[in-house]
Amino acid sequence: MTVAIDVTDETFEAEVLERSMQVPVVVDLWASWCGPCRTLGPVLEKVVAERAGEVVLAKVDVDANSRISATFGVQSIPAVYAIRDRKIVDKFVGAKPEPAVRAWLAEVAPAPTEVDQLLAAGDEVSLRQALGLEPANATIIISLATLLVDRGNDPSRKEALQLLERLPETPDVRYLQALARVGDEAADGDSAVTAKLDALLDRVKEDPAARQEYLDLLELMGPEDPRVATYRKALTARLF
Repeated sequence: MTVAIDVTDETFEAEVLERSMQVPVVVDLWASWCGPCRTLGPVLEKVVAERAGEVVLAKVDVDANSRISATFGVQSIPAVYAIRDRKIVDKFVGAKPEPAVRAWLAEVAPAPTEVDQLLAAGDEVSLRQALGLEPANATIIISLATLLVDRGNDPSRKEALQLLERLPETPDVRYLQALARVGDEAADGDSAVTAKLDALLDRVKEDPAARQEYLDLLELMGPEDPRVATYRKALTARLF
């Protein structure tokens, strides 16, 4: 397994910034003439290697890559930066002993928890185990509810709705709830959905179930569908 990658001005975007969207990247700015750099480098490699791919170490020779040096505003080396989601989340300058480097890395790139690992697995058994550990975790609930809705049968959709009741209303939650209630109706084609909405519109005032189905169809169509605004105005006119 490669412990560290050498990064240049030309590869910085892909190897550091883009990669940081998937995994934390530790950038080690060094130079061959720098004694403390030669001390720190092997320590960084050892500590990052212990994380077995959970963190990437990117080494940058500042003498050969002036653009990266300018980007970080380097004034002294060794300089070490932690990058996540294309942003600097922490840094330190100068050589540090191994325990201090390990502690720093644990802060900027915490090791995955058992729940993180179960979420990453993503199968139903793993998600149910994760939910048992963290019953209020929104990411787990949405992941499991999505899986259940995709299964498509009534018991699974009912369970998905029960799970989603644990969460506050958000666009993601509303969409999944609508999908669980309406199922495949929103995928029947524009003309079929329009006909369904027209039929439901005559019942929305007196029939709560019809009103909910009407709203669910609009939710699944999405705000970019030009029909949605028209049908929402029609609903308001019928109700008030």
